[in-house]
Amino acid sequence: MNVLIKSATILDDKSDFHNQTQDILVENGFITKIANALKNPNKYPVLELENLHVSNGWFDSSVSFGEPGFEERETISNGLEVAANSGFTDVALNSNTFPVIDSHSDISFVISKSSSAATKLYPIGALTTESKGIDLAELFDMKSAGSITFGDYKKPIKNPNLLKIALQYASNFEGVVHSFPQEEKVATNGVMNENITSTSLGLKGLPALAEELQIVRDLFILEYTGGKLHIPTISTKKSVELIRDAKSKKLDVSCSVAIHNLLYTDEKLIDFDTNFKVNPPLRLASDNEALIEGLKDGTIDMVTSDHNPINIEYKKIEFDYAKDGTVGLESAFGALNTIFSTKKTIQLLTNGKQRFGVARSAIKIGNQAQLTLFNPSNSYVFENKHIFSKSKNSLFIGSKLKGSVYGIIANNKTSIEL
Repeated sequence: MNVLIKSATILDDKSDFHNQTQDILVENGFITKIANALKNPNKYPVLELENLHVSNGWFDSSVSFGEPGFEERETISNGLEVAANSGFTDVALNSNTFPVIDSHSDISFVISKSSSAATKLYPIGALTTESKGIDLAELFDMKSAGSITFGDYKKPIKNPNLLKIALQYASNFEGVVHSFPQEEKVATNGVMNENITSTSLGLKGLPALAEELQIVRDLFILEYTGGKLHIPTISTKKSVELIRDAKSKKLDVSCSVAIHNLLYTDEKLIDFDTNFKVNPPLRLASDNEALIEGLKDGTIDMVTSDHNPINIEYKKIEFDYAKDGTVGLESAFGALNTIFSTKKTIQLLTNGKQRFGVARSAIKIGNQAQLTLFNPSNSYVFENKHIFSKSKNSLFIGSKLKGSVYGIIANNKTSIEL
């Protein structure tokens, strides 16, 4: 793929051209020239876009597409197209499919389905067979096939000995183990944050304690076993404090936060809108503030859209019975960019790569072009028309966002019409 990108402000602190406005020539998928004003003797397609900014390609550590088994929610093909149009050159695919992605052949299948896309797909292998939480899956086999990490999506590891064994076993090949932070006996059947709002609405609460107890347990086990632990989508102030303390002890732990848990509180559920039913649930303003501070000081390693398409028949029902989840790829940049500076937003959208062994190609001459192209300045109200996922369950509808994405150039392909 060949293209001349004109007058692009480069945001990449690993590049010699960081914060400079330059032309970028891409030939056969590689950056061959960067300069103030490049000529185009080969008459390649030219990209000239309003307030164009370019950064290293973005990465999302938690997306769900449904396929195989739940193609009515989303397919791999369309999901990767959505990711590309949302600025993501790399995404990690959760194992919550049918059948569950828990074997070498399953990993190979989803990788093969993604081979023609501009966005590269990295499978997360299930930690346990069929994600039932009983027996460890064939972790090394899946790693050999291309899995970058292991976890049972939104399912806590009930048996502490299973987590102990998983951390010890995975450490033999530098594997990262996910442990979803929820103690089920405390969470019971909670459907929203346990607080005055849940009481007033008559909905069963899911207390912050359920998350925090599980994190305490998991960190004790990690301290005993060693290994690499990732705690996905934390949501409470105390969770941030616990992980900050663990990092001060040099434990090899990382964590993420879902973008919607930075912006919204449980008061959004007053109208019983099931699009706001997510897990972990929306918490309090004090939790949001602590999570944002945790991102600023590096306690929280990465953000995720936690993109989870749910078909309408599982959302347009009574709140107690609606499935958890929201789509989030399309709104990720615009939402983050309302909280943080654009520079910080880009940092957060690329941070997770190193943890999971995803290649980071800096914007330098000779490197492969792994680029996200965007306009950080324009503001708009997010509407249904902005959702390109098959499922439309977004809690960002009606929210004012800042910044839009043109697309990506990656893997010798582009999602932008030339």
